[in-house]
Amino acid sequence: MKLIVQVPCYNEERSLPQTVKDIPRKIEGVDQVEILIIDDGSTDKTVEIAKEIGVDHIVRNICNKGLARTFLAGLDACLRLGADIIVNTDGDNQYKGEDIPKLIAPILKGEADIVIGDRQTEKIPHFSPIKKKLQKVGSWVLRGLSETDVPDAVSGFRAFRREAALQMNIVSPFSYTIETIIQAGKKQLAVISVPIGTNPKTRESRLFKSIPNFIERSLTTMIRMYTMYQPFRVFFYIGFFFILAGLIPSVRFLIYYFMGQGGGHIQSLIFAAILFIVGFQVLVVGLVADVISFNRRLIEETLLRVRRIELTHLNPNKKK
Repeated sequence: MKLIVQVPCYNEERSLPQTVKDIPRKIEGVDQVEILIIDDGSTDKTVEIAKEIGVDHIVRNICNKGLARTFLAGLDACLRLGADIIVNTDGDNQYKGEDIPKLIAPILKGEADIVIGDRQTEKIPHFSPIKKKLQKVGSWVLRGLSETDVPDAVSGFRAFRREAALQMNIVSPFSYTIETIIQAGKKQLAVISVPIGTNPKTRESRLFKSIPNFIERSLTTMIRMYTMYQPFRVFFYIGFFFILAGLIPSVRFLIYYFMGQGGGHIQSLIFAAILFIVGFQVLVVGLVADVISFNRRLIEETLLRVRRIELTHLNPNKKK
């Protein structure tokens, strides 16, 4: 059983030594623990320090590609290196390395495909009240969209079973946290959470630049991903809204028509017709999007099979 802890890094020369130091090298039930950092185009000495402190593997992006793409590059590298379990943690030392055994325990027991660390944000002193509220509301919305029970949706401290990591396809340029949960829920992977601790803040968040920006980018990711997996449902609700709205001017026209005043209210009938046409067109788009969604699933299944074949050649001792 091989565990690789991946650490996405961007200019983390100050915090990386402590982050790596806190990662346990011996864990019960695991034969081998390795550490991999993904340098996302750092301009400081992150890579040099990683080499000095004994990091096992280093993946480098020539330029800054963002957290989502960096996370995916890490997953791909860990799979190629033969990881049975992959743990993702942050380079700013936000998460406690000592909690890694607790994080991977459900996977070792065969109870989960993905385990997400619950930071219990209401107990974190440096989180502002509005940030705590946003985390709570956002996680509630995501639970409904993904049909999972995740109390801390944007926690980056998470563990993946090899088979679950193989199925992750990140398309968002913003962050992997929301997208992977929706994907896991729609692919019927077993996702659970375990309570974890956090360390004192070492720097400001680079994703949480401002509240409006965070809300806008998170909502965009949620809507995009949910639409990818449930397109007909999304377009059905939109189309039904337009059709329902078209009933209002229709009823208004009929009332005036039966009162003998229909001739002066033709505009209501025209407006209703426009709304009905738009609603019908949206429903047709939903049907087309649903067909495309099935094709995408077939493509993902093909990609998964190709990945398994490719990784089997790289790691012949691993199970398909």
